[in-house]
Amino acid sequence: MTKYANVRGLARGLQVLQALNAMENGRATSQQLSETTGLHRTTVRRLLETLVEEGFVRRSDSDDSFRLTLNVRALSEGFTDDEHIATIAPPIMAKMLQRIVWPSDLTTPDGDAMIVRETTHRFSPLSFHRAMVGRRLPMLLTAAGRVYFATCPEPEREDILDVLRSGAGGEQQQKLALDDAFIRNLIRQTRADGFGSNHGDWSDQRKIGALAVAIEAHGRVLASLNVVYLEQAINPAEAVRRFLPELQRAAEEMVTALEAPEDKPATKR
Repeated sequence: MTKYANVRGLARGLQVLQALNAMENGRATSQQLSETTGLHRTTVRRLLETLVEEGFVRRSDSDDSFRLTLNVRALSEGFTDDEHIATIAPPIMAKMLQRIVWPSDLTTPDGDAMIVRETTHRFSPLSFHRAMVGRRLPMLLTAAGRVYFATCPEPEREDILDVLRSGAGGEQQQKLALDDAFIRNLIRQTRADGFGSNHGDWSDQRKIGALAVAIEAHGRVLASLNVVYLEQAINPAEAVRRFLPELQRAAEEMVTALEAPEDKPATKR
């Protein structure tokens, strides 16, 4: 077989991406990356400029530092924790459905929204939507989106805000993303509560209320798990009393499954 030569530029570019990903605050200057990787600063700068042009890195106008964009996350879409959690979630969600009856969704981030990966809507007698898998839930208007947004790392949250401020998530979300006071209060309140909520805030679903908790494993927030209900049937305080403990229990079970060590093959004797 022919042995192909190593593509040095690609190897160095990946080295820079790995170094930037490992930075404590998720950002670094070209000098810091040069010191970390051992590459010449001019080389690092050229690689960073290329990564900026390709949309995988963004440059801060205020301090000339660099950080990763959400496009980096897309590189792993073929094999991600999204697939893992979508595999372990259904039986846990099914048990929760037996206890609460109201439907729930497991969602993972997708740019300006959360995308439904698994759901119990089709099994719940109280469901008002059946075809939910693949549906996009607005980041700032739904319980699932709000808890993920408030819990995810700051660099990722800033990237999400950049997308929303551009109008990609619709006019309603754009207006909220541009409201600094709203964003600060949303993050503070959601973190203080330990869950996300919405009470008819999404204009497309005025009659719907929801609670959601974040799924965090391996030091990262991976997804959100919600319970959806009719506002006319349950008030917010009652929803918290009835559903929050069940959501937290299901989330803990998912995290335990996600962090369990993989089975090792049996040793031959």
